[in-house]
Parts: sequence; C-alpha cells; structure tokens
Amino acid sequence: MVLNIWVTSPDTHSERRIDPLITVEQLKIKLEPITGILATNQRLTLFNSDVDSTPVAQLSDDSKQLGFYGLRDWQVIKVEDANPFSLTGQLSDVSQVEKFELSEAEYAKRSDTVLAYKQLHKVGRFAPPAPPPSSDPSKIQTTVEIPLNSRCEVESREEGFHKRGVVRFVGPTKFGKGVWVGVEYDEPMGKNDGSVQGERYFSCRLNYGAFVRPEKVKVGDYPVEELDLDDEEI
Repeated sequence: MVLNIWVTSPDTHSERRIDPLITVEQLKIKLEPITGILATNQRLTLFNSDVDSTPVAQLSDDSKQLGFYGLRDWQVIKVEDANPFSLTGQLSDVSQVEKFELSEAEYAKRSDTVLAYKQLHKVGRFAPPAPPPSSDPSKIQTTVEIPLNSRCEVESREEGFHKRGVVRFVGPTKFGKGVWVGVEYDEPMGKNDGSVQGERYFSCRLNYGAFVRPEKVKVGDYPVEELDLDDEEI
C-alpha cells in the first residue's frame, strides 16, 4: 500500500507517494534531494493538515517504520532543518535580496536596454512620422484587382446593410481622383446609368448605376437580393 502525503519544508511544498513500511531514516534520505536538508539534520513532524497547528506525532525514531506512527492519506509531514547555521528557507525569501534600482537618466544611457533597441531600430514612438497623403495625380493609385462582370457587395453607411450588383467598370475617371468602381445594382439604388457629367463609363438602366471606392467593394458569389436606397454613391 502506498499513501499520498504532503511534504512541506521552508523551500518546498509537494505531494509525495510514500510506502508506510519504510523507516523514518529511509524517508529522510528520500527527502534530502527534495527539501535540500541533510538527512541527519531533518526534524520531521506529522500533522493532519496544512492548517492544523497541533502535531500528531514527532517522527523522531529513525528505526521505526512510518506505519508505526499511524500515517494516513493526505496527512502532512513538515520537514525542519535542525542545523542553526543552515541557509534553508533563505533562498526563497526575496525580502533579503537587495533591490537593484536605476534612475531614468542612467537607464537612458545604457545600450543594452529595450529603450536603446527601439531608438536604434526606430520602433514605436521613435518611428519616423508617416508621410502625408500625396496630392500628386501621378502618384495616385490607378489600378485595383477587381474583375469586371463579377458579382459584388457594396458597403453602406447603414451598419449591417449592403448592396449587391455586378462590377461594370474599374479605373480612373474624370469626375474624381484615383480609382473608382462602377457597379450595376440589382435594384434601382444607384445615381446614374453608368455615365457621370456627360462621360460614359458603362451602360445600364437609369438609377441602377453607381461609382464607389474600391475599398467599399467585396467580390464574391453574392446572390441577387432586394436592398434599399443609399445616398453614398456619386
């Protein structure tokens, strides 16, 4: 039979499976590498639980088997170091460790810090400002990858609402800078018939055509769906 026993010491707390037929001396030898306390310096006390302050027994006779002390499942064996000069317990006491402190000025002078890395590689707040949008017509995007005659869905100002149709035109126009997408809607939700300001870009029925920016268009296998009007297009 093997018992589940909690073993605690100044630096450890763990569950161990212990044979009650071994002697106290044999147990101390097993606990030495676990607790860091020499077997000859160990003082073992048996408790019913971690919160119990009244000991059940002192395991003081090295020749006795553990079963002699009535060891039961989930009891606690507390291991203390009888050596007054031992460092046991001090290794886990961080209050005795001197705290290293560095002023902001000293930290800024170091070259092996996160701050120095960010400064060197221009990361975060040290990154150069983004250039303003170009007003040069020659630098404005004039092509996008939106296939003609593909089904599409167009975003609307109304949240959760979209318009569906077919892409009929993709490219620059005379009425606005950059790329525009001409869409023939499934329903009369547009603003034109494919022409704007006397210039024709594609042909469709009146009020079925509209021109929108590419970022508002999603291409996909969208079925025909009845939608409402919107004032977003040109």
